[in-house]
Amino acid sequence: MKLLLFLLLPSLVFAQWMPRSSGTDAHFRAVHAVGKNVVWVGGSKGTFVRTTDGGKTWQAGTVPGAETCDFRDVHAFSATTAYLMAAGPAEQGQARLYRTTNGGKTWQLLYQSRQPGVFFDSMDFWNRWEGLVFSDPVDGKWFVLHTTNGGRSWQRIPPENLPALQTGEAAFAASGSSLITRGYKWKTYNYQRAWIASGGAGKGRIFYAQSPTTEWRTAETPIPAGKTSGIFGLWFDDQGQRGIAVGGDYKDEKAPSQNVAVTSDGGRTWTPATPTDPPGLKEAIGQLSGSRLIAVGPSGTCYTLDYGKTWTRIDDSAFHALSCAGGRCWAVGAKGVIAVIGTVK
Repeated sequence: MKLLLFLLLPSLVFAQWMPRSSGTDAHFRAVHAVGKNVVWVGGSKGTFVRTTDGGKTWQAGTVPGAETCDFRDVHAFSATTAYLMAAGPAEQGQARLYRTTNGGKTWQLLYQSRQPGVFFDSMDFWNRWEGLVFSDPVDGKWFVLHTTNGGRSWQRIPPENLPALQTGEAAFAASGSSLITRGYKWKTYNYQRAWIASGGAGKGRIFYAQSPTTEWRTAETPIPAGKTSGIFGLWFDDQGQRGIAVGGDYKDEKAPSQNVAVTSDGGRTWTPATPTDPPGLKEAIGQLSGSRLIAVGPSGTCYTLDYGKTWTRIDDSAFHALSCAGGRCWAVGAKGVIAVIGTVK
């Protein structure tokens, strides 16, 4: 009996998504879970929502002065402290970064750019003080900002440290996971690794650095890229060695393709993995526990227990972004959709 239960456990764990009422019809493409009870979500119309009780109740609000902004990424450190990134043309006042330290009661505008071409795609932090945000290319290079003081100030990483982009190459502000950071200490060295995923031309590429202010390098993946296709989301383990990239085509969301690539050497080389089931565009991937990873996108959701060698369909639920912590994964989508899966009572 115990053996049978063990064999059935993976199916039971991923049985179904459980919807939660967000109290808003804003479109969501940003979510960050801090443990199993605290979750922050960012959306259109300057909207944010937050739960501190595991999704039983949600606080919905609008950032004052940001009613026209679309928050495509959120990064939280606690129930009180969170950052929001607005995606959109800087020329129209859409490229902004906000922070709250009191649970969303007030928000501080940390940064705003009006430089032509700036369009923020994703952000991530190593810790409460150090983080990155990046934009589509300006003059053929990523526009990458670095903070070392919790977002109070931001400095652009010198363009000469970044490789040139191909014609048409850019990123997708779809799930807040086209930029990933990982930090760890080995012996006397502190590593602050970072990865950026691209699409738009040829094959999806990964831009990576051992330290954000040093020289960045590139690696090609087997994921096809075009004007509307490429890599949409990244996941890396805590050591920054094993990673998975997912993607597809947002104009043909259900089209089968080579939508998964994997690495075991920190992103220096990538190999094709088994395409997901269901097939089609996958925008984010997250780790529920151990080797249990979930991929989500407009074409449906699935999970893998072997880092992309095989995939099992969960259902056809359409989500854009995903965040996992405390044995739970939270997914968000259009029209205020929020759902959770995992060890939920």
